[in-house]
Amino acid sequence: MTKIIFMGTPAFSVPVLKEVAQAYEVIAVVTQPDRAVGRKRVLTPPPVKEAAVTLGIPVYQPEKLRSSTELAELIGLDADLIVTAAYGQILPNELLDAPKHGCINVHASLLPAYRGGAPVHYAILDGKKETGVTIMYMVEKLDAGDMLARRSIPITDEDNVGTMFEKLSEVGASLLMDTLPDLLAGKITPEPQDVTQVTFAPNIKREQEKIDWTRDGRAIFNQIRGLSPWPVAYTTLAGNPFKIWQARIEETNEATEAGRVVRTTKHDFAIATGDKTAIIPEIVQPAGKQKMAVADYMAGAGQHLNSETRFGEI
Repeated sequence: MTKIIFMGTPAFSVPVLKEVAQAYEVIAVVTQPDRAVGRKRVLTPPPVKEAAVTLGIPVYQPEKLRSSTELAELIGLDADLIVTAAYGQILPNELLDAPKHGCINVHASLLPAYRGGAPVHYAILDGKKETGVTIMYMVEKLDAGDMLARRSIPITDEDNVGTMFEKLSEVGASLLMDTLPDLLAGKITPEPQDVTQVTFAPNIKREQEKIDWTRDGRAIFNQIRGLSPWPVAYTTLAGNPFKIWQARIEETNEATEAGRVVRTTKHDFAIATGDKTAIIPEIVQPAGKQKMAVADYMAGAGQHLNSETRFGEI
């Protein structure tokens, strides 16, 4: 049976690992080290580690694979193929060259668009109507390898990063299983990426999380969806951070000062944007509070909102 080393870290990678492990011999799983999570800084294993332990597969967790003692051991396992899916590190050439069938990656974009660590975020931030998964050969340059297969899916207004990750992980697992037999049989001709069409999706920076209410409503709506459920878009209210986890957009009859509250009810409120649209938050998180439905917020602190309230003021 084909011997495979699997490399991945987040929940996106778990369906891919499970599908591969059902059909092939996964001899090792490589993932990121356990990290402290939450306010209490609880040391938490990555989702892929949890899945691998359940499947009874040996787990390696080097902080830096390139300089780790585990690198030689992994090469010595003599795997036929390495499969990666959102592992989080660029692999050194000595590992890429070791398996007979090379090293392939399940990448959550339609390459050559959105090379990098946050392709799902940027597809939504940029207002794209579709995205997808690409199976490609790994090279030492970031997401630049030849492509083996691609599959697209639509992005709807109801989608955010969380829902798209769930969809794309299932698409990625399915596409990989459809691709592996032909790949291992030498029946696929790899397709080089068109370098003139390359775009990048670097990790999200803190300044990208803050809402600029002078932008058009559609851009703000995409920002909220494209940063939910992590790292979450925020604005300020009376100088304090105010996160918006989920919202909808609606047309208004006239332009109003950006960031101004233009409507309040017992159940919600609307914020003016830079054009004739408003953002209606649906799930919010005031400073120092847990996230909550906007109706719950309006039953408490939200009662103080009125037409003089402006979000985004320093």
